[in-house]
Order: sequence, then C-alpha cells, then structure tokens
Amino acid sequence: MSVRRDERERPSRVYAPDFLTELFRNPLEPGYAAAAQRRQVDPPSRWHSRSARTVTVVVLVVLGFLLAVAYRQTMEDEPGRSQARSGLVTQVKERERETDELSARADELREEVGRQRDAALSGSAAARLRDLEAGTGLGRVRGDGVVVRLADAPGDADAVTGAGAGPPRVLYSDLQGVANALWSAGAEAISINGQRLTATSTIRSAGEAILVDFRPVTGPYEVSAIGPGSMKRRFEQSRNAALMREVAEKTGLSFGVREADDLTLPAAPEPQLRYAEPSDNPSASPSGDRSAGPGSTDSGTSPSPSGGGR
Repeated sequence: MSVRRDERERPSRVYAPDFLTELFRNPLEPGYAAAAQRRQVDPPSRWHSRSARTVTVVVLVVLGFLLAVAYRQTMEDEPGRSQARSGLVTQVKERERETDELSARADELREEVGRQRDAALSGSAAARLRDLEAGTGLGRVRGDGVVVRLADAPGDADAVTGAGAGPPRVLYSDLQGVANALWSAGAEAISINGQRLTATSTIRSAGEAILVDFRPVTGPYEVSAIGPGSMKRRFEQSRNAALMREVAEKTGLSFGVREADDLTLPAAPEPQLRYAEPSDNPSASPSGDRSAGPGSTDSGTSPSPSGGGR
C-alpha cells in the first residue's frame, strides 16, 4: 500500500516541446497559412491584381531611372575631380621644386656670406666662429661617423611567425629615440635624411607623415651622425638600440647600423631670432653637456607631441 501511495503522490514528468522539431514540421507561420486560406475562399479582384503589378512596375522604373541619373552624374563629375586632383599634385610638386631651389640658393648665399665674413675678421675670430656654427648646427661639417638606417616593414605579414603584430611603419618616436641615443653616444652633429638637427629641432608626426623641423621626410630614413670612433659601439649597447632590434624582429621593420667615412652634414637653416640677451660668460660652451647633444629631446620626461609610440 505504501508503494502505491508513493506512486500516486509522485508528480508526472512534463515534457517541454521541441521547438526545432516543430519548426521543421510546420515551417509556415500560422498567419501566412490563414491568409492563403482567405485568398482561396475570397480571391482578390482582377483590378486589384493589375493595380498592384502596375505600381510595382512603376516603382522599379523610377528606381532604375534614379540609378541611371546618379551613375551618369558620377561619371560626368569624375573627370573634373581627376583634373582637380592632378592640378593639386602638380602644384605640390612645383612648390617642392621651388622650395628646393630656394634652399640651394640660400646655402650658396650663406657660403658667400661666410667667405666675406672670414675675409673681414681676423683668423682666430673666424675660426672660433666656424667652431660655434659647427657646434650649433648652423655650419656644414665633415667627418667620420655612423649611419643608422630605418625602413618600413613589407606590406605582407607572416601568418606563421606573427611578423607584423606591431606597427610595421617607422614612427617619429623611433627617430627621436635614435637621435637621443646617438647624442648620448657622443655624436657631435646629426642629420635625418639631410635635415640637420639643432637645439630647437623638432621630430613629430602630422597624420602619417614624419616632420623634421616642419619639413616632411620619407623612408627609408637615414640618421647620420659624426662623432668619435667609439660612438657605434656605445650606440649599439644603448637601450634604444636594443628596443629597435626587438621591434625589427617582431614587426619586420628594417634597422641597421654601419660606420661611414667622410660624412658631410649640411647646415641647418638659420633660426629667426625674436629675442636676444647678452651672454654672462662669453667663453662658455654654447652646447652645454656634450653627452646630451643640442638636438636631444627627452621623450621620457615630456609628453608625446602627437601620440603614438613603441
């Protein structure tokens, strides 16, 4: 009797419907089935069917006409846009050529002024002035040194090794770090793609372009430095060189260091002086600490000018 009482008290199991099986068994929505039955009982009039087809045809014709007009307008405007783009590219190239010609003319005039000045000054004063110009970057210098070459990584990333996981392009912060490491290694003069660095030089980015003293430079980037014979060894032992080697291994970016004989670094454009004060100690070195260098920019203590970095 107890077993039968337990069986009566035990609740019966409720099975939930299998929605997936029901969906395949009855794929048609009940509302559609009801509408189909109504159409069979009371079919629409012939006029209603013709009007619906007519409206559909008219809508399709209007849409086709609008698409045709838009396509024709786009094709008519394309030559104008291409011509405007070509005109802008031509103007940019002309301005770049004029800028290069004016820069070359300015260098010639600077050399002429230097010769006239040396002729007017005594030998010791002229020599001291040339030394000051070389130290501040306002004079052309020659000597042995080091060339650091950086280039963007190839466009295709290696799916097996993971090359290309980081930024595959050379960043402005990379050039900043290389320049600062070269100053610390004893560099006396540095230029990036022919742009001489001075105490007021800036290396930053504008969009995807890298600007050195507000002049764009493109890859591959060559950072040339004139300094003592130990400069290459000290630079390769620096933290920045180790970081760049690691970045090159991970992203495929090209990074190389080589010694170079008889480098010639151009003079930097003369700055526009707005304020001047007499020096308290005329015999003091204008560049201060040689290890820091006139173009050193400590990116670790100052915020990044335009974001981004390794």
